[in-house]
Amino acid sequence: MHENTALIRARIRRFVSERITPALYRSSSPLTMSAWEVPDEPVPFAEAMNQDFQPFETGTLWGKPWGTTWFHVTGVVPEEWSRFNNLDTRTEILVDLGFLSGQSGFQAEGLVYDPQGRIVKAVEPFNNYVPITAGPGGVVDVYIEAASNPDVGSDWSFQPTAVGDKATAGTDPIYRMRRMDIALLDRRVWQLDRDIWTLLGLMEELSADLPRTAEILRALEAMVDAMDPDDVSGTAELGRGILAPVLALPAYASAHRVVAVGHAHIDSAWLWPVRETIRKCARTFSNVLQLMDEDPNFIFACSSAQQYAWMKEHYPQLFERIRERAIEGRFVPVGGMWVESDTNMPGGEALARQLLAGKSFFMREFGVEPLEVWLPDSFGYTAAFPQIVAAAGSKYFLTQKISWNETNTMPHHTFNWEGIDGTRVFTHFPPVDTYNSVLSGEELARAQRQYAEKGASNVSLVPFGYGDGGGGPTREMLAAAERTESLEGSPRVSIATPRAFFETAEASYPHPPVWSGELYLEFHRGTYTSQAKTKSGNRRSEHLLREAELWATAATIRTGAEYPYDRIERAWQTVLLNQFHDILPGSSIAWVHQVAEESYAAVREELDDVIATALAALAGPDAGGSVVYNPSPFPVSGIPAFSAGVRAEASTPRVTPNGGGFVLENDAVRIEIDSRGLLVSLVDLGTGREAVPAGEPGNVLQLFRDTPTQWDAWDIDEHYQRNGVELLDADSVELVPEGTGSVAVRVTRSFGASTVSQELRLDADEPTLHISTSVDWHERQKLLKLAFPFDVHADRAASEIQFGHIYRPTHVNTSWDAARFETCAHRWVFAAEPGFGVAVANDSTYGHDIGRRTRADGGTTTMVRESLLRAPTFPDPTADQGVHVFHTSVGITPDVLSAAEAGYRLNLPLREAPGAAVAPVVTSENPAIVIEAVKLAEDRSGDVIVRLYEARGSKTTGAVAFGFPFAEVTETDILERASRRLAIDSNSEDGVRLTLRAFQLVTLRIARR
Repeated sequence: MHENTALIRARIRRFVSERITPALYRSSSPLTMSAWEVPDEPVPFAEAMNQDFQPFETGTLWGKPWGTTWFHVTGVVPEEWSRFNNLDTRTEILVDLGFLSGQSGFQAEGLVYDPQGRIVKAVEPFNNYVPITAGPGGVVDVYIEAASNPDVGSDWSFQPTAVGDKATAGTDPIYRMRRMDIALLDRRVWQLDRDIWTLLGLMEELSADLPRTAEILRALEAMVDAMDPDDVSGTAELGRGILAPVLALPAYASAHRVVAVGHAHIDSAWLWPVRETIRKCARTFSNVLQLMDEDPNFIFACSSAQQYAWMKEHYPQLFERIRERAIEGRFVPVGGMWVESDTNMPGGEALARQLLAGKSFFMREFGVEPLEVWLPDSFGYTAAFPQIVAAAGSKYFLTQKISWNETNTMPHHTFNWEGIDGTRVFTHFPPVDTYNSVLSGEELARAQRQYAEKGASNVSLVPFGYGDGGGGPTREMLAAAERTESLEGSPRVSIATPRAFFETAEASYPHPPVWSGELYLEFHRGTYTSQAKTKSGNRRSEHLLREAELWATAATIRTGAEYPYDRIERAWQTVLLNQFHDILPGSSIAWVHQVAEESYAAVREELDDVIATALAALAGPDAGGSVVYNPSPFPVSGIPAFSAGVRAEASTPRVTPNGGGFVLENDAVRIEIDSRGLLVSLVDLGTGREAVPAGEPGNVLQLFRDTPTQWDAWDIDEHYQRNGVELLDADSVELVPEGTGSVAVRVTRSFGASTVSQELRLDADEPTLHISTSVDWHERQKLLKLAFPFDVHADRAASEIQFGHIYRPTHVNTSWDAARFETCAHRWVFAAEPGFGVAVANDSTYGHDIGRRTRADGGTTTMVRESLLRAPTFPDPTADQGVHVFHTSVGITPDVLSAAEAGYRLNLPLREAPGAAVAPVVTSENPAIVIEAVKLAEDRSGDVIVRLYEARGSKTTGAVAFGFPFAEVTETDILERASRRLAIDSNSEDGVRLTLRAFQLVTLRIARR
């Protein structure tokens, strides 16, 4: 046989594009339209119906960026269509709002209502039909709420755009209505089209020398030969009959098994604002429900309790339909988190609350507790997460994002992930390498080819459906799943729930490999730094919530004051939403971050009032003088943890001019600031040990060119290090007027279009230099770091993460080490050699790099650098512009526990208020047992919840005492349900004695008398 494969394939594709695709609809007829453009923000259906709709024609421009236009669509089904068999045809509305060639969910979309205001379905790119049941006389009458969302760069050219800010997006219409027709779908041609699509996709993935490949090719060729190109509808069944035998051949016995999970990864904000996400959810979920009405086997999994809560608030009828399907087990809540959050930057308590809030919502509304944590798209995963997942009662974890690694390929797809405390969670990375699959032959073959566990296990998960901007699964995807259920040459595909997949995978792989430590994403390292104001808002909000809960609990216990459950819950929900993996990381459009910053300001105002109210209750009506409240779990300035008292007296440090600079000294350290405002000496007076290497000053601002190869706001590329300058020259270095108990030096600098003012302060009672850095930042595509070299020989350094810390190497022995050139830390980092260490703490910085080099004298210098600011131009061309204030402390500390104390001290400052001394409601005897949260129970029983963890990284024993009468102490999970007694050794009259393993997280529930 002569080789003519390429010609046959070309012929088949042309036959599909020129004959079959145009024949999908037997007939169509234009519908009548009228329109009303909403002046500003979206309005509900009831309000829109009372407006003045004007006639509107196909071909007319419509929709300003971020606008909404309501279309009233009417018409009559052609009478002659009634003669067609309903099994062979279906009447639909076909809509083309002016869809672009880009991705689904990144452009115009519409939500379709009937005249009674019931949601029918959405119209979107690649899913633009609406099945209709015409009224008497074949009357068609629907309303479409059309969103003219601009396509913010889905071509991924990463060019600056003005449309990400409503104020600069313009008002000219950006879409042209192309089609609004009633059309008659030919079901037989549609089924044939799906047969061909499946076989073509499979054939493209099979080896050319396989008999199966040739068999498919010849069947498709025979189909083209047999069908009448002028009567595709009449010969469609003939074509299907020719293809049926090759579609009927079963999969190999050893074929990879794919569990396909209907899915729509809807970013809670990204290249659209939160308000648009709410509508995206309604559109996507209406598509899903419509598919469920037609296909009883379709199962859809959706995460993010926040998105369900939006439906309950804004679309209650739709929410009740979701609830019905959820009770059936077909609309499946997964993940158990409030949103699909970032996991690098949220604090430990915040991650716990993500699961507490999310799971509680799902259990309350649907009677369902998700056991799988579902984070396909977050940018790396903290080593603290396995324990948090397990402590919330979950068993499984899924992500896909690590497949984006630039340097190293993860060796496993199914494995046990071990956290810093030793907890393991069964984990799966879908080898399909996408969370937006369409179940194509290419994707299914990739899943089978890349699956790393071959020979040990043979099942993987594929999330299918249009995502990011929503849309979800389509009928075409369900047809693909049906055809590949058992198809020779293809993996076996079955639609099932995530729970069913995990249970199957776990049973088939009883001894999976173990990955210990963080799942570091070798990509998107700039997300630790971009949009500094959003990050500052998160950090401050987390600590205000801690204070609000602590003092409100104390006020309730001590005075009987009412606990502000609702106010605190609302604040938490705002903070949890803003921890979504495109908000907190700083990778969204300007509008998103503007709203986030406004919401943080509102949270701060609310919590300041909650705290003030609690402190006033504690002070009582006859408060005389003032006291200082310490919300830190460590004593500060003589004030015990979680108590209020009078600050201990301390002598003012000494300051001496020194050659244009100054020497600052207290009883613990001597610090020298030179004439350039740089830190040239930090001496521990107790030992005489110098922390700053000779000739290598600290407090050095470094400015780097920051032009990532792609993904501007997301990435810091390794090559940034090749183009940097040190900002050594100072405009002025001067003493700050003396304050009580401290001395300070002010340093000002200017560079480019920006200025910096720093205050370097030494307090009387700390071996620590405090640096306040105010930057008026007006650079573009630059990275600003604050550098501190230390005369410390450290082959690894500790960085705080949630409920503990992680050690990372300072060397680059392996490609894994080299790829970790920018890392995330919370409140502190710590570099040490035996007997001597230095901690650098911060109040809002997450991005760090820590490395070392060998000096000419043979010693090593450990360099700690904070990444303060970036200035990416996509997706927000104004990112980070303006004034920012950063607080950093540099201190000599003996161990990680002292570093943790410095981090808490900086982030939980003392608060002065009227009143008298207040005893703590809970105390920890052992400083390594750190109390992270004190609150009242979620069930509003009045029980006290105390969350604590072991902070040193070693087995620890100690007593925890309660400053109030109590009846019982119970260990619970994060959801405050009684769990096994693992940490409590014994009970006493005033508390409990605990034994904790390294980094163990414990939640105690104390029933008050």
